[in-house]
Amino acid sequence: MKILLVDGTIIGRKTGAILEQVEMYLKEIAPDLELKILHLADFDHQFVDGRPLGEYNEDMGELVRRFENADGYIIATPIFQGSIPGVLKNAFDLLHPRTMRYKPVSIVANGGTYQHHLVIENQLKPILDYFRCLVTPNYVYTHTSHFDETNAIVNEDVHDRLRELARVFIEYANMSQHLSKETIDKH
Repeated sequence: MKILLVDGTIIGRKTGAILEQVEMYLKEIAPDLELKILHLADFDHQFVDGRPLGEYNEDMGELVRRFENADGYIIATPIFQGSIPGVLKNAFDLLHPRTMRYKPVSIVANGGTYQHHLVIENQLKPILDYFRCLVTPNYVYTHTSHFDETNAIVNEDVHDRLRELARVFIEYANMSQHLSKETIDKH
């Protein structure tokens, strides 16, 4: 299975640090998975305005191809101003509604206040529900205090939650292999 680990920001290192930790835990549990980290910072983004995909630059087309070719996703996002970054929402806006259908997704996020975990519930999960993803129930939210000055995660509870997230994601990934991506409905 091809799993795309999405670093959903173009600035900062904490989000990428969490993603790298999840990657390590996934490799421990299921070394046969093909894991690829996608850093949104590596792409030349254009504002998605509804025009056909072919009218966007090459990087935007490559971004779509990587999402289409994946069998599952770990979405990592910081929370800025009580919301997900615009660049992550812009990437979602570029995707066809069936791109992520019935594929497993786990969420990790980080923010500067403990209350921002609600952004996952109120913004990110509804977007993933629209795509009809198999969203695991155990997202992990981290706070600035969970990191040291090198952006290493120093909180053992966070490590335990990331290990559990990886374990549950693997179960969802295995389940999704037997679920047809072809649908009866046309939506």
